[in-house]
Amino acid sequence: MFLTSGLPHENGVPLNVNSESAELGVGLRDGMPTWASVLRENGYRTGYIGKWHLEPPTPDDEIHGEGRRDDGKVWDAYSPVDRRFGFDDWHSYGAADKHLQPHYWVQDAASSERTDVDAWSAEHEVDVAIEQISAQAAGDLPFALMVSLNPPHQPFEAVPERYRHRYDGLSERELLTRDNVPHGSAVASKAAVIARDYFSAVTGVDDQVGRLIAALDATRIAADTIVLFTSDHGMQLGSHDELFKNVPFEESMRIPLIVRCPGIIPAHTSTEMVTSLDFAPTILGFAGLETRIPVSMRGADRSPVLRGEAEPSVDPAATYYRAPSASDPADVRGLRTRTRKLIASWEPDDNLVLSGFDLSADPFELCDEPDTPAMRELAHRLLARLDAENDPWPGTGPLRAHVGG
Repeated sequence: MFLTSGLPHENGVPLNVNSESAELGVGLRDGMPTWASVLRENGYRTGYIGKWHLEPPTPDDEIHGEGRRDDGKVWDAYSPVDRRFGFDDWHSYGAADKHLQPHYWVQDAASSERTDVDAWSAEHEVDVAIEQISAQAAGDLPFALMVSLNPPHQPFEAVPERYRHRYDGLSERELLTRDNVPHGSAVASKAAVIARDYFSAVTGVDDQVGRLIAALDATRIAADTIVLFTSDHGMQLGSHDELFKNVPFEESMRIPLIVRCPGIIPAHTSTEMVTSLDFAPTILGFAGLETRIPVSMRGADRSPVLRGEAEPSVDPAATYYRAPSASDPADVRGLRTRTRKLIASWEPDDNLVLSGFDLSADPFELCDEPDTPAMRELAHRLLARLDAENDPWPGTGPLRAHVGG
């Protein structure tokens, strides 16, 4: 969604891409325009560094990539040169989690010609990014570079020793400070152990991003180079008695966005809502290519608001999507506005389960009230959006019957 501004049932990636889901046809579909392909068509040099995780594995990937994991699946995959979706320069891999011993396929290397590195992946990838920024800054072409850092990610303990143990002296309550953590539970105890390494990795990533920004600031192009810092999801870390992600609570769903361009964008905080679908058109808007945004991109260009040149949207809403998987067969849709959230889950036994939260009065989502008038209004908005998107979600009819109309 971030790359294509296409919905999961359109771009081909409703689930994590691995050898099991690939048998169901999961994988980024050929021909999908991305913000990178549009920039390249308009004179930009484009590059990708780090984790890709959009290529369906082939039998060769079990041999040349990370191999088959203990779960029986192959996750890592080589991306052929003709399936890099607009990126010229390539220093990437599919989905491997050996953070301290990463590997990459560089430029036009064949699948059997991977490069193994003895370094923390985040540090190595920033090293490569700094080299590319320096090279591009010396030239005349505009450029775009995506750096996709894997940490903080399992295995959480795979963090350089210089960052580990910084949080060892903190208690469970000092580490897990949100009001929705059931302290003393087995999940909270495990989350505290994870959090010590997770936060260590976050500290390390902060350092590496700082290095990247410092290197950019040392070039002549720093003032008009736009940097966007974001993530693909958060982590529960004990909130709602959950450890990981793939749940529609705020800890997983709400992610950071920092936009930096000191010569163009004044320092301010925006209340604008930017969804995964909005990133591609917003990037193109920042590049002055708002008239070149493909019609297939469903998101909105939020760049005027983020530049401080327009007022935030009056009542925006983000759709939540989660497809059924072997580990969780529920098929989920939802709608989140600035102040409210409705989640509708279609369960395997043909049962519709609703959750609703007033995020202004209940920011930690402790009071589930799905049948208030405000939530019914959200349900109608969600249904209208699903209809407009031709979303094949099987819960549409039951949700419409539940709220009427």
